[in-house]
Amino acid sequence: MNYMQIDILCIGKLKDKYLESRCREYLKWLSPYAKIRLTELADSDKAGENTAILKHLEKTEGSIIVLSEDGRNFTSQVFAAKLGELSNFGRMTFVVGGPEGLLPCVKQRGTMLWALSPLTFTHEIARFLLCEQLFRAVSILRGGHYHNA
Repeated sequence: MNYMQIDILCIGKLKDKYLESRCREYLKWLSPYAKIRLTELADSDKAGENTAILKHLEKTEGSIIVLSEDGRNFTSQVFAAKLGELSNFGRMTFVVGGPEGLLPCVKQRGTMLWALSPLTFTHEIARFLLCEQLFRAVSILRGGHYHNA
């Protein structure tokens, strides 16, 4: 498995200290296997947030995975395989929108749309789930024991 380069692009800082602590922990656990870069863009209105995301994505190389309810659902094993495949093409950027969601122009910029679940989550919980699923996927790819299937 390649050493992964993962960017997480999201709106705002996590206000829930528990979620922030758990995200930090998952990213720390990932650090031996991936270079993680977290970019938190300023909260704004929907148009402002989406404009900031698009501006950031202008200079982004590699795969862009946009978290969206319109995206594909994966099992953890299938997502792990997809992550391993995408890592062969270089840096991966995961986009988590703000509380008002993403405009179609941001979704169209993605290499892939990924739905964490058919359920809708707050952007803070979506960010937490992303961190957990990234760690779970890398654990699966490396034959670790975190995922009990």
